[in-house]
Amino acid sequence: MEQENNVKEKPTEARNKENNQNRAENQGSSQNKKRHYHKHKRKPPKKDTPQNDAEASIQQTEQKKTAQPQKNANKKSYSAPIDSVVSEEKAPVKEAPTKSSVTVEVVGIRFKASGKTYYFSPNELALSKGSFAIVETARGLEYGEVALANMRVSEDDIVPPLRPVVRAATDEDKKHHAENKKKEEQAFVTCNERIMAHNLDMKLIDAQYTFDNTKLLFYFTSSGRVDFRELVKDLASVFRTRIELRQIGIRDEAKLIGGLGMCGRPLCCSLFLSDFGQVSIKMAKEQNLSLNSNKISGICGRLMCCLRYEHETYEYEIKRTPPVDSTVKTEDGIGTVTEINPLAGTIKVRLADKPEIQPKVYHRDNVNVIQKKSDKSNEQ
Repeated sequence: MEQENNVKEKPTEARNKENNQNRAENQGSSQNKKRHYHKHKRKPPKKDTPQNDAEASIQQTEQKKTAQPQKNANKKSYSAPIDSVVSEEKAPVKEAPTKSSVTVEVVGIRFKASGKTYYFSPNELALSKGSFAIVETARGLEYGEVALANMRVSEDDIVPPLRPVVRAATDEDKKHHAENKKKEEQAFVTCNERIMAHNLDMKLIDAQYTFDNTKLLFYFTSSGRVDFRELVKDLASVFRTRIELRQIGIRDEAKLIGGLGMCGRPLCCSLFLSDFGQVSIKMAKEQNLSLNSNKISGICGRLMCCLRYEHETYEYEIKRTPPVDSTVKTEDGIGTVTEINPLAGTIKVRLADKPEIQPKVYHRDNVNVIQKKSDKSNEQ
């Protein structure tokens, strides 16, 4: 066994010697290559030294511009061509879209005193404000009042295609419109009788004829869905025209019926409001109004539309006024805001040195805010 181990060890020693010789030869050849490389390496040409700082900065910027595309080109993850690489220049700013310069001649028509104003093509007719006209609508010919005389508006402000004005209203058209109003009163009574006969849970609000009497529309309210198919058949057999029933909300009901608000004046929606704006309870809070629903709700049961009228003014003044519980510095010392009046621009401050004294009134411009209420809440 000992002889066999000696025989195995000899070849390993020979291999180690051969490896050491090969390493020495490789080191010698690499040193020769380095010497040969340094011997024949060309020296780079001398750069022209800039005469002043301005020339030096110009050369640096040119070198950066040329070096940047080469770096990006060497990256494997970059797939765009070298010409598309953006240098240090900033990207162009996108301009806001502008309205079209093309204008269109229109005339504004409304069908109710407090209704929306719709644009129509005047069809080469000159109409004055306050006059009446017959126009073509989606539900047929209609009799409307001219709210806006001939004018030109941007093409972006209209919804094409514009429906045309058929003609200016004549005396016969006015008589026909008055007859339609009388027919609507009779149709309202008849429809109410038919609703009671069919025992339907619905409240009839209004009845309207189109100008050419091709359609009769009934507006109603209901707490849920109503199956009025039999009612429509019954009404069609009575009036011998096309019948259409539309369910509306309680705000639209107040607009159609009208009435007096708690201020003693006619309802804004039935007098001049053409659309219902969004009203929230936050508007009542910012105006320091009572949050009792009976006091801030209209006859429709929803929040009063007039809460929105002064909302922007209150919002602007509140931003300029220190909020309640803020710490301010006055001419009498440091204190805490206990009450604000944004419209008057005044605040009541309870002084820290004299807490037993009633809060004093200061103008918001004469105090310096040390810490706002919002900052205190964030710290807590």
